[in-house]
Amino acid sequence: MNIGDRVRLMSGREEGIVTRILDNDLVEVTIDDFPVPVMRRELVVIAAEEFKAFGGSQLAPSQVAGKSSVKPSGKGGNKPAPASQTATASASGVTSKEEKPAPLPPAPKGLYLALLMQTSELMAVHLINNTDAEVLYTFGEERVGGQYRALTAGKLEPKTASQPLGHRHLKDFEQWPASIVQLLPSQPNSPVLYDVLLKRLTFKANTFYSSRREAPVLKREAYLFQLDEKPAAPIAVPTEEQAAAPAPKAQEVPTISPSQLRDQLAEKLRGDAKSVVPSPKPEPAKAIVAPNHEVDLHLEALQPEGGTEGLSNTAMLELQVNAFEDALSRALATGMHEIIFIHGTGNGTLRKELHKRLSRNRDIKFFEEARKEKFGYGATLVRLK
Repeated sequence: MNIGDRVRLMSGREEGIVTRILDNDLVEVTIDDFPVPVMRRELVVIAAEEFKAFGGSQLAPSQVAGKSSVKPSGKGGNKPAPASQTATASASGVTSKEEKPAPLPPAPKGLYLALLMQTSELMAVHLINNTDAEVLYTFGEERVGGQYRALTAGKLEPKTASQPLGHRHLKDFEQWPASIVQLLPSQPNSPVLYDVLLKRLTFKANTFYSSRREAPVLKREAYLFQLDEKPAAPIAVPTEEQAAAPAPKAQEVPTISPSQLRDQLAEKLRGDAKSVVPSPKPEPAKAIVAPNHEVDLHLEALQPEGGTEGLSNTAMLELQVNAFEDALSRALATGMHEIIFIHGTGNGTLRKELHKRLSRNRDIKFFEEARKEKFGYGATLVRLK
């Protein structure tokens, strides 16, 4: 049983798609857009012949790498899905039968990551090799804390697509992990040696929904992201004559004694000094440390030793605002995408001051109340450009 298999519950008639392998005995099955943990022994895989006979939208076997890896022909391949089936993937809603959507521009040759709609809420992740070369690939994710986990690896023949490498739920869009793909193209009998392509993909709403187009090879609408926008530079393999040739000698740099250097500097500066005092070496710049994802601006968190006794309300507000400005500047300098400031409710003075400063900052994409179920109205989520 693999990710992407369509399965049926043995104790009922419900059907779904395997979206995660939880452990040796437990898998996650998505039924009608809802993920449900189910024991493996309670599931049976639906055969492709049965699914094809009674209807469905699985990929054609000729388009899935690892099954037959045969190039799709013009006669036996699956036809593109009609507009009425793909309209659910549109961000604008359902398209009527009378109004046909405008045709999407075809994608050029290249390597792609495609997110294909399985249901109105579930997407399957595929790799597409729309080139004339074979491609070895590794697909993984970057978890919370920057930890990398490889999920699968394999080989894509020319003009083929992979089986589903994972699934994404639209309701969890903000929590999607970063996808990391390693690609190594190769062509038999080719004199060119190519370097490994490494791509890290994070998805933002303003660019994600504008990436919908017809995916090559699959011939279906998908959210498409090209992985080889900058082709890998070929590595020149030296010939036997070049390898045997002696390395060129480094050009000799004339040396100068300290006394000669001192005299030259003194003459250039037209001074009478007998020696030149070297200037002190500048101290190396300290590395900027990224702040925590959640910054607590309560006084007890900023001054845990209780150093706020005797301070006026104005002084305490200034202390909190300075901590906010410091964390925000370090977040921008280190390239963070978002940060949460916990300011509490109280009388709303600190919250109003923070929102006023955020509205004036051009490096802020937007800000909003952060996860009311966790913080109530006492925290603000800031999205950075």
